[in-house]
Amino acid sequence: MTTTVNPSPNPLKLRERIKLPRQHMPEQPADERSRNFTEVNLGYSAELARQEALRCLECEKPTCMDKCPVGVKVREFVRLIVAGDFLVAAAKIREDNVLPAITGRVCPQEDHCEGACKLCKKGESLGIGYLERFVADYEQRMGTIRLPAAPPTGKRVAVVGSGPSGLTVAGDLVQKGHMVRVFEALHELGGVLVYGIPEFRLPKEIVREQIDQLRAMGVEFETDVVVGKTVTIDELMEEEHYDAVFIGTGAGLPLFMNIPGEHLNGVYSANEFLTRINLMKAYQFPAYDQPMVDLRGKDVAVIGGGNTALDAIRSALRLGARKAYVMYRRSEAEMPARAEEVRHARQEGIEFRMLTSPIEFLSDGKGWLGGLRCLSMQLGEPDASGRRRPVPIPGSEFELPLSVAVIAIGTSANPVIQSTTTGLATDTRGYIQADTLTQRTSRKGVFAGGDIVTGTATVILAMAAGRRSAKSIHEYLTTDQW
Repeated sequence: MTTTVNPSPNPLKLRERIKLPRQHMPEQPADERSRNFTEVNLGYSAELARQEALRCLECEKPTCMDKCPVGVKVREFVRLIVAGDFLVAAAKIREDNVLPAITGRVCPQEDHCEGACKLCKKGESLGIGYLERFVADYEQRMGTIRLPAAPPTGKRVAVVGSGPSGLTVAGDLVQKGHMVRVFEALHELGGVLVYGIPEFRLPKEIVREQIDQLRAMGVEFETDVVVGKTVTIDELMEEEHYDAVFIGTGAGLPLFMNIPGEHLNGVYSANEFLTRINLMKAYQFPAYDQPMVDLRGKDVAVIGGGNTALDAIRSALRLGARKAYVMYRRSEAEMPARAEEVRHARQEGIEFRMLTSPIEFLSDGKGWLGGLRCLSMQLGEPDASGRRRPVPIPGSEFELPLSVAVIAIGTSANPVIQSTTTGLATDTRGYIQADTLTQRTSRKGVFAGGDIVTGTATVILAMAAGRRSAKSIHEYLTTDQW
């Protein structure tokens, strides 16, 4: 279903639009939000959204759309906001993005659409992510979500994993008339969206609402199914007669540092730490008494510089940590975390220890973490990642008292599906090999995308792989050509 967009109603001339300042996103005050898990960003009002939309230059060749991984028609949906047609704007976004309320909150737009916005040449980019979130939330509040329908094709597709790539595949394929069933290993749907991203950045209810919309479109969901154990890919195809399978299980096997003392109580992987807080509801203590170390009055550090690291340490602060540190072996300029998340963390009182590398976890003598021995670093020449390589400074060791440490240095591929599927090729790191354009694997009828193929990436890049997969699956189902 394609939404028609009328000619631009923007009453401002180009030079007037350029002079307009970017509209600030209303936020909870830092001293308040650091003590609760309520969403930090409060969202635009209708007036703020329209004021921000008026800044759009309506470029003849919209580079913002070219840089959107899922191809959202930015110029068109922004024109509709200017005109006040918020529901039609939401429908326009949904042509390319079935999870707009999620991407409006967690997509790093500054690296994609906003980073390509031509307003950047004169000042700040258009707030595309904020506008996307506004229309998605408006649509949900109004209860008038437009659900496309297509005649059934009789084809059945199994989607393994209910994270961003799996949900995107399901949403795109059900609009083509295919029957889609999503299998999730955990007891709650959403994958990393619910276990990995904290409530103050992405409320669980938002994820549930987006999934309910997919369910209303015809997508079927089944939880507590560990594909590779409960049922295998071979069984889904050969015994349950699915015509195609998409694997979007993510890369959830945590990496560790392999330094002394890593076995001590109080040392967590970011996966476990955030899962306990998010999915097992430690963030709702005392209503839910999650068995984890009591963080009240404790000193906590996270090791790593990505969004997951910031999610973990900001959660620790909200659970009562006395001191909360981010330890990163490079400088802030090399941190992969979003600038907005770094700014929010600093405002909340998180202390950043840059150019610092842990070398040993120290025991308190009773089997628990008591401190951390660190080494100061300096930046050398760029490494394979293009970032300057951290080099130890001789004689710079120091110790930091600590009760809890969270390791957030990345993840790798969980091998359960790969090891139980016939004819499925993997690379040397255990990730599934898939064509970068079609997402086809070495097994006929099996497609894969997202982190299980690329390694850890962002929500929007996983969704982009989901869109490519859905297109390729549809072509396969309608032509039977591999």
